[in-house]
Amino acid sequence: MTWTGTTRRAVRAAAGALLPEGRRLPPAVWARRHHAVLVIALVQAAALVPLGLALGHSTAHVLGLVALVLAPVPAALPRRFGRAGTSAAATASLFAASAVLVDLTGGLIEAHFHFFVMVGVVALYQDWVPFGVGLGIVVLHHGVLGTLLPHSVYAHHGAVEDPWRWTLVHAGFVLAASGAHLASWRLNEQQGLHDALTGLANRTQLGEVIERALAQGAPTAVVLLDLDGFKSVNDVRGTAAGDEVLRTVAQRLRAGARAGDRVGRLEGDEFAVVLAGATGADATGAAERFLAVVREPIAVHGHELTLQASAGVADTATLTAALTATGADAGAHDGGHDGGPDGGHDGGGTTRQLLRNAELAVQQAKARGGDRAVTYAEAMGQAAADRAHLLEDLHGVVERGELEVHYQATVELDGGATEGFEALLRWRHPRRGMVPPLEFVPIAESTGAIVEIGAWVLRTATEQAARWSRERGHPVTIGVNLSAVQVADDAVVDVVADALRASGLPPEQLTLEITESLLVDDFTCTAARLQKLRELGARIAIDDFGTGYSSLSYLRRLPVDIVKIDRSFVSDLAGGGSATTLVATIVELARSLGLDVIAEGVETEQQAGALRALNCDLAQGYLYARPLSAAQVSLGAPAGAAVTG
Repeated sequence: MTWTGTTRRAVRAAAGALLPEGRRLPPAVWARRHHAVLVIALVQAAALVPLGLALGHSTAHVLGLVALVLAPVPAALPRRFGRAGTSAAATASLFAASAVLVDLTGGLIEAHFHFFVMVGVVALYQDWVPFGVGLGIVVLHHGVLGTLLPHSVYAHHGAVEDPWRWTLVHAGFVLAASGAHLASWRLNEQQGLHDALTGLANRTQLGEVIERALAQGAPTAVVLLDLDGFKSVNDVRGTAAGDEVLRTVAQRLRAGARAGDRVGRLEGDEFAVVLAGATGADATGAAERFLAVVREPIAVHGHELTLQASAGVADTATLTAALTATGADAGAHDGGHDGGPDGGHDGGGTTRQLLRNAELAVQQAKARGGDRAVTYAEAMGQAAADRAHLLEDLHGVVERGELEVHYQATVELDGGATEGFEALLRWRHPRRGMVPPLEFVPIAESTGAIVEIGAWVLRTATEQAARWSRERGHPVTIGVNLSAVQVADDAVVDVVADALRASGLPPEQLTLEITESLLVDDFTCTAARLQKLRELGARIAIDDFGTGYSSLSYLRRLPVDIVKIDRSFVSDLAGGGSATTLVATIVELARSLGLDVIAEGVETEQQAGALRALNCDLAQGYLYARPLSAAQVSLGAPAGAAVTG
């Protein structure tokens, strides 16, 4: 059989399986410990000289023995060999010192205890190699030298008569001490390497598994799974039920993984599977299997729940050459292969990048509706980098004066008279130019920056509407969008009240618009907060109606004044059919509840005609006016005029 790297890893894994699982020391920690071991080796060698002379040995004899102790030290110097070779050389020096001490004391029993002290010292390496070297030296010293020169090794008659018998006894104790040390540190570390709830590997252990695979040059893939809608399980069934779901999913993933794969829980409802020796195609197939087992119904406290998950797949082929090179420079390879004493490619950067790639793929799976697996593509990384840059640039955007509010008219379908305006946020970036709201608003929401930005929009829009009302001599209404983050903020009522008070705009001229999907997150809390806003005198509108989860029951219970029909339904009106029926239903539903209706995205006269036929009174869209700056509106820009700049 050819003794290949794969064979060595298999043998090492089989031997390691006999003891509890441990972790690989980080390079910096290993280097510090190795330095301490070298100092001990050198101090021992120096101490043996005066001890040997004091015991009456000749200078030549003592120096000859000390030379044997120092002989392995050059091979133990940093950056000479990998961890295995370097630690083996240092261990050889330590145990050689034990053998010399026994020789200088004439085989004194107490001198043999020094071997066990050295077992404790080499335990600092937390690896089998030093223990193996130490055990080998004990066997050679006690057996071979004990046979040739028994009185230099043993001080009692039984051992002198049968040196190999006592060799086995001493070697057995050394082996037992080595195993006890390894088991001790591995058992202690297990407490910090496993998730307490599920018993799976935690993020730390998964990272180390990936680093080891990268150091060995083996292809490696990661599948990340994030449960879709898990929050509702905790909210509706309670955290005990949520914990039971997580434990069940963990068991299923472990059962569905191959031998050699590592299943872990990163945090919350996010799981990961590290697939050793797998390519992207292998990982995609595994991800589909994992999604299938998650879909299977779960019995929890007498109820049957059905969950789905989003999966992200990334393998070592997705790593950039630059990152791979950086990781390779951070450390050497295991077992003395072309590297320094950290004996392994640190891999911290590549490990983080691999997990990050899988996380980006999960985000894409979520964005596409969930219950699917997405494999990482380079464009995702670029999108993430762009997002990070936008996030940085968002800091201080209000103070720098880069934000603008544009205004789109709301008109009467009969006659085209302007009824009011909707305030629309714009970001004029100094380098990127005009950044679309769909790019930066979600980032602002995720970081909480939307609270400050939203307050600025409220102040700006209400001041502008009050100014137009004074200039035109009649009330001008203004609609301002509130994000879910703003509505969830206890201070939103005070923010709106302050904007109205500062601008002098009558409250009834302000319409606060919320998206329909916001209603399902916390209906009771949202309804209560909207009621407080309505008590200020402001009107409430549901934006993008028809795309989310609203129902007749919601509309009856919400303090709502206006329903805005989503543009996707308006665009399909020209074809008639189901779109016409749906819009007609929304209009009738709103009228029965005394609500106004605004159709969004009207772009053609044919759409406008269909809406008039369905008794819809108000509309927004490019047919009437595009979003305009305040200056363009004040100058009376023509209907359909485009925004300049």
